[in-house]
Amino acid sequence: MAKPKIIYACQSCGYQSPKWLGRCPDCNQWNSLVEERQERVSHPRGELSLGSKEEPAPIHEIVTTKDTRVHSGIGEFDRVLGGGLVPGSVILIGGDPGIGKSTLLLQAFAAISQRGLTCLYVSGEESQAQIKLRAERLEISAPNLLVLSETSLERIIEQVKKTKPNVLVIDSIQTIFSSSFPSAPGSVAQVRESSGSIIVLAKKTGLTTFIIGHVTKDGAIAGPRVLEHMVDTVLYFEGEHSHSFRILRAVKNRFGSTNEIGVFEMKEAGLREVSNPSEIFLMERPLQVPGSAVVCSMEGTRPILVELQALVSRSFLAVPRRTTIGVDHNRVALLVAVLEKKMGAKLFDQDIFVNVAGGVHVDEPAVDLGIIAAVASSQREKVIDAKTVFFGEVGLAGEIRGISQAEARVKEAGKLGFERCILPASNSAQLTQIKHPQLAGVSSLSECWKILF
Repeated sequence: MAKPKIIYACQSCGYQSPKWLGRCPDCNQWNSLVEERQERVSHPRGELSLGSKEEPAPIHEIVTTKDTRVHSGIGEFDRVLGGGLVPGSVILIGGDPGIGKSTLLLQAFAAISQRGLTCLYVSGEESQAQIKLRAERLEISAPNLLVLSETSLERIIEQVKKTKPNVLVIDSIQTIFSSSFPSAPGSVAQVRESSGSIIVLAKKTGLTTFIIGHVTKDGAIAGPRVLEHMVDTVLYFEGEHSHSFRILRAVKNRFGSTNEIGVFEMKEAGLREVSNPSEIFLMERPLQVPGSAVVCSMEGTRPILVELQALVSRSFLAVPRRTTIGVDHNRVALLVAVLEKKMGAKLFDQDIFVNVAGGVHVDEPAVDLGIIAAVASSQREKVIDAKTVFFGEVGLAGEIRGISQAEARVKEAGKLGFERCILPASNSAQLTQIKHPQLAGVSSLSECWKILF
């Protein structure tokens, strides 16, 4: 018998080396190379042969249905997916341990099974009794929701062919192994083989598949990067353990937009949809306090109002601190420079802290005006009217540039009781039909300062 070949594979990117290296030369990760045997165990691949025998067809002759999506019954979940589940699609979900990935999918599967569809929940981390305990806590009782505790890829595929479910979940892909490879579960070879077989099965049978993936300490999904390229949709379930709010965000979606987010609140009885995130994020906003400003950010097609907080205080360090949470650090540094140059603010010896309340991350130019207003309010110790909302992009010359979807932002502010919107003059000129809230169009920071201070 031939001696098995020993290789060292990087668990982050899949790079292979004949000898051990302390640092991967491909992704520069330290201590990521693990010993693996390259020997392949003989296996009757005929049983797992899922290749299609279709012939090439002209694209105009391919028949499709107009409405092929399946609604899960959870509106925020469907919003992120682009309107529902697409048959044959493969969705990869990542998130920190204990953030609620399994809870979210169990609730979604229970809602889907109520529509008469068969759902198979495969767990490699929990037993059937443990999943039952969670289902009882969530008050889930669905006869079409099947639970399987298994880690063997061959047995999972066998059960899928036997039960023929409409939706499948693998929890998690790092625990699944194939007997075709002698390496341990979670290795690059096992993750690649297991994912590839499951994806081919989903595409051939039209089985909607969810794959839960572990994340590294940096927040990226563990395993080879090719895993994210193979699937149709990549979702990240984010949130702080100290906060009850969770955000489901898409970073890749072949069947919808990647700009949509879903907001959930973790309760004792599971995850609850937050249909109006703006109201939740502004619930505990302090009034009559300097350094607080409300901005309207667009997350896909949904306008969300969040509170921006800024604290400016004298620094006793040689280099003053610039700390940001929830906004881009370089963007804040740029806006502070504009504030100093164009409005004469003396911030060179001041520590500046900027935070987005509620743990939300906003990353669009429309929040520039709100950041500058909050910093100036804290530096001058002057309170901004609590019924005022800001949005507008600030240029390096101190001009206020127009932004997209201004009407949706203004209407959202009006629904929540705001009485005045300070926005770019170019956008204000196009919204003359709106009487409430009051629109204050500005074209430069100096005009904004006359209104605020």
